[in-house]
Amino acid sequence: MKELLRPARLAPGARVAVVAPSGPVPEERLQAGLDVLRGWDLDPVVAPHVLDRHPTFDYLAGTDADRAADLQQAWCDPTVDAVLCARGGYGVQRMVDLLDWEAMRVAGPKVFVGFSDITALHEAFAVRLGLVTLHGPMAAGVDFVKNARAQDHLRATLFAPETVTTIASGSTALVPGRARGVTLGGCLALLAADLGTPHARPSAAGGLLCLEDVGEDTYRLDRYLTQLLRAGWLTEVRGILLGSWEDCGSGYDEVRALLADRIGGLGVPVAEQFGFGHCPGALTIPFGVAAELDADEGVLTLDRPALR
Repeated sequence: MKELLRPARLAPGARVAVVAPSGPVPEERLQAGLDVLRGWDLDPVVAPHVLDRHPTFDYLAGTDADRAADLQQAWCDPTVDAVLCARGGYGVQRMVDLLDWEAMRVAGPKVFVGFSDITALHEAFAVRLGLVTLHGPMAAGVDFVKNARAQDHLRATLFAPETVTTIASGSTALVPGRARGVTLGGCLALLAADLGTPHARPSAAGGLLCLEDVGEDTYRLDRYLTQLLRAGWLTEVRGILLGSWEDCGSGYDEVRALLADRIGGLGVPVAEQFGFGHCPGALTIPFGVAAELDADEGVLTLDRPALR
């Protein structure tokens, strides 16, 4: 797996677009997130349909066409330096095929941030644009607007990425050891759902795979992991970082037993409770960067800063 193209870091005054590719966005949380971004001396602009609601399906932020148009217009706007997702939910898979990837490629690299359902876009940006993206807090996310640690780590990654090339989670090893590879991953359910699509990697071979999820029964997590295993997607993965499993199963002990059962025998280092995903103070993890994982120490060391 090759390292991907790194976008340029942000500078004070940078213009950042906020889009909603997935679920509906609470206006009060959006405003709180915009205030945080303005406090960083950024110039946030809200895409036209961010506060829309789908006329039939209330779990979507507007129509598929409008959500896709917002993302594409923001990306192709030469005055925009970064595109930040407002929140996750569900909906990316309905709109990702409507994007003009050639136009977005021509528009050039810029910073892209999000997680959860946005996993499908992380995969698409890697496959279609060959671009490093940031798995990090979203502008209207409750864990962003109310958590200084999440804000500080994302801000450092955006403005001074050389200061966060060592990401120390304080986690423990499910399987001890060290491994080198290129970071990728995201929400487990989305990675499983993305299998076989033209926007997803054929496998995680050569990668340091980051996995997390939220609100899933243990048997569903079992299903997703088993699907990835049966598809050969985890063959030749180099190492695994496990993030948060908020509200999954009957508690972490049950989830941990499943993770050990399904991936503990792959013969690669596995770090658990790494502090990214659906959790307070979530760390920002760049995807597409060569790095080393020390599962025993709970440390991910990037070869280079995530952004130029």
